[in-house]
Amino acid sequence: GQKGLARTSKTPGRTQLLNFFGLDDDRRLVDLPGYGYAAVAASIRAEWQGAVAPYIERRRSLQGLVVLTDIRHPLRDLDLQLVDWAWHLGRPVHVLLTKADKLGRGKATATLLAARKVLADYPHAATAQLFSAVAGQGLEALAGVLDRWLRREGAAPDLTSTGKMLSP
Repeated sequence: GQKGLARTSKTPGRTQLLNFFGLDDDRRLVDLPGYGYAAVAASIRAEWQGAVAPYIERRRSLQGLVVLTDIRHPLRDLDLQLVDWAWHLGRPVHVLLTKADKLGRGKATATLLAARKVLADYPHAATAQLFSAVAGQGLEALAGVLDRWLRREGAAPDLTSTGKMLSP
């Protein structure tokens, strides 16, 4: 709910570092570089993968991955490779079909159902939902997923007050 907390761009692939957002002293959200739809050189993608792969593989406190994919280009090969890799590592994945406001309700629902059918190959590990930052669609559902992943001793984090950006 805080505009300007994270830098955004209309061009895919602008996140080029691991950005940490503190929820409290013990928990944080981490924005990882995306490389599925970004129009960048293969060498840059390889560099991102070199930073992201060890983080996902070795970070013991990592509770899950939220994969953002444009609803108009859902679950491309690289997205599915990431889901499969996370599944083999025992990491849950939640797929956000972003820009859901760009499609009509029927087409968006059909795309969601198709994505869920693909993700059914990863039982108990992969879920999907519609999301639109512009329309505010899907925020509660996403907060519910994050609450389950980040809950500690029955206390859910306050996801509406993501604090300061932290150094990695």
